Amino acid sequence: MDEYADRIQQVLTEERADTAAQIRALTHDLDGIIEAAAMVATDDEHDPEGTTIAYERAHTAAQLAAAVNRLEELDRALARHAAGDYGRCEACGGAIDPERLAVRPAATTCIGCAR
Repeated sequence: MDEYADRIQQVLTEERADTAAQIRALTHDLDGIIEAAAMVATDDEHDPEGTTIAYERAHTAAQLAAAVNRLEELDRALARHAAGDYGRCEACGGAIDPERLAVRPAATTCIGCAR
């Protein structure tokens, strides 16, 4: 592998590890919110203290879903990299600008096709 390919592999692998850690933390948080809600019999919807348990649960669940989606994107990018297809637009087959990949390493389309 050349230096660029090695660097891409490293970036994707590091982002995958970070995302997996985020998923573990969010799962732990969500489990804690659900457990706390089950242990407390309060009128969560009318709590004058601020956000509701339902809101916290929904917010954390949405963050978890986004992280799981990100992990899947990174896994697909790693598979494309292993197959030698990384950096090719899935829509038109052209090259994806390296600047786009620097910002979004799991990008599957070039700027033109993304529009």
